[in-house]
Amino acid sequence: MEPFVQKSGSPALFSLEPWTGPYSKITAGFTGRAGGAGRAPYESLNCAFHVGDIPEDVIKNRKMVAESLGFSLEDWTCGEQVHGAEIAVVTADDKGRGSLDRSSAFADTDGLLTNVPGVLLVSFYADCVPLFFHDPVAGAVGLAHAGWKGTVAEIALAMVRRMEDVYGSRKENIRGAIGPSIGACCYEVDDFVMDRVRRLEDSLDREQESAASLYSPSTAHIGKMMLNLKELNRRIMIKAGILPTHIECTTWCTSCSHDLFFSYRKENGVTGRMASWIGITSP
Repeated sequence: MEPFVQKSGSPALFSLEPWTGPYSKITAGFTGRAGGAGRAPYESLNCAFHVGDIPEDVIKNRKMVAESLGFSLEDWTCGEQVHGAEIAVVTADDKGRGSLDRSSAFADTDGLLTNVPGVLLVSFYADCVPLFFHDPVAGAVGLAHAGWKGTVAEIALAMVRRMEDVYGSRKENIRGAIGPSIGACCYEVDDFVMDRVRRLEDSLDREQESAASLYSPSTAHIGKMMLNLKELNRRIMIKAGILPTHIECTTWCTSCSHDLFFSYRKENGVTGRMASWIGITSP
């Protein structure tokens, strides 16, 4: 069953339903592209400053999303993403960093982690893989941005280790989720990327090979491969110690469903960005 379910109304929001029931203290999900203030080529719910959109429109969109989730824009907290594996621990004093501008965001940071209620962790995507983490025992949540570089740098593994170090999380208690992103159907890569993937593959659980394929030859271009970033991140989560039964994985492909999502590849690099979010609701 698809874990990311589109909610009715505007703005376009996809809720991580298995984690966000009526009695849950967690909000988590992913925005779509509709229902915002932006205009072409960023129409309309672009949530990122760095793409060249009008900043006032981005702020309107962020405020709209935050308030739809029961938070304020002052709770919205994010990093300046660089396709790395750096994880920032967000304290109460950090709430709101990056909400109104890029300069106040956590520098060079693709992962965010907190146990503070009322903080809304947010990161941005247009094909890369959003990774969600939740430890219901330790009361911690995390969010990671994983393009191919962050994936082979094993940001999912870095997040689990940081949760253990900072909050005393136990691997068997951690839940993981993989959100809407480009699928193996659309993500063609060259030998440079595949060399890194194959080096990483040797460290992954061979028992998982009966599951979805990590890659297959491209039918469009000789020598290219179609890479399954979602499955690669799922196996890294398992390598990190998360139980396979504790991992949710989307079927949404942002490139195939570019009517619902922004897609960097489908739109030749000129497009908006979705936001992933996770937060612990205030008592």
